[in-house]
Amino acid sequence: MKITQAIYAGSSTRVSRKPGRKLPEFAFIGRSNVGKSSLINMLCGNARLAMTSATPGKTKVVNHFLVNDKWYLVDLPGYGYAKMSNKGREELSAVISDYISNSMELVMLFVLVDSRHEITASDQEFISFLGKNQVPFGIIFTKCDKVGPNALKAMVDRDCEILSRTWEELPPMFTSSSRTAAGKEEILNYIETILASL
Repeated sequence: MKITQAIYAGSSTRVSRKPGRKLPEFAFIGRSNVGKSSLINMLCGNARLAMTSATPGKTKVVNHFLVNDKWYLVDLPGYGYAKMSNKGREELSAVISDYISNSMELVMLFVLVDSRHEITASDQEFISFLGKNQVPFGIIFTKCDKVGPNALKAMVDRDCEILSRTWEELPPMFTSSSRTAAGKEEILNYIETILASL
């Protein structure tokens, strides 16, 4: 798939206030500062589409981007940001849960994991939540240009082993780099395949 157009379509904190046009939604989420906005910008070929920041926890709403006038790419707030107040974490959790549980157009949720570190307890907890709620998801390992190919394989294999302790079947997995555009074709082609099956 080639993205020829990606435009901001709106922000919301409740599903009832998301863009009214009903189209398939592919959402992206991960721990704060995992490189989500940079990945979205890389996939869409627009460095200014999603807001990027060195400060974790900047995304606090659900952002919809209309892609090729056919589907939405959805940028969800990050989870697991320890420096946020309890109230702030609860509010973000409510925003995320409302979207995942109530968006009838959600087709696939991509969970981003930093390839440089072992998959965290908060990642595993969130993935468990998706399983319990029967939400289709895949995993995208980010920042893969930061490690060598052998180290990357070892890290991905390690995370797969951890997930295999509680999952009989592992989800689709991709490796990516927003700097080198690694993984772009594989991720977009996967989305295209799903769209063709709808």
